[in-house]
Amino acid sequence: MSDIKIRAKLKDGETEVKCLMSHPMETGLRKDSKTGELVPAHFIQEVVCKSKDQVVMTANWSGGVSKNPYLAFKFKGGEVGDPIEITWTDNMGETQNAADKIT
Repeated sequence: MSDIKIRAKLKDGETEVKCLMSHPMETGLRKDSKTGELVPAHFIQEVVCKSKDQVVMTANWSGGVSKNPYLAFKFKGGEVGDPIEITWTDNMGETQNAADKIT
C-alpha cells in the first residue's frame, strides 16, 4: 500500500490533480531534543505525475517543503477513466508511487 493519496477530476477540459504524500521531510538543520545531534536531511527531491504514460508535471523540491506535503495542480486534457500516476524520489534514494483514474 502506498503512502500517497490521489484524486484527479476532469472539468471543462482540465484535469485537477490533488495528492497527499506521507514523508518526514527533514531539512538536516533540526537537532534531536534528546541527543542534541542534527537529524539527517531526508526530503523528497522530485515528484513526477504521468497521465497515460506521458509526463504532465515534474516538481523539484528541497528540504524547505513541510512534512507530509500536499500537492495540487491542473493540466489541460485528460479523459474520465485515464490513469494518473504520481511518483516521488527522495534524497536517500527511496521512491514511492501510486495510481488512480481520472473521474
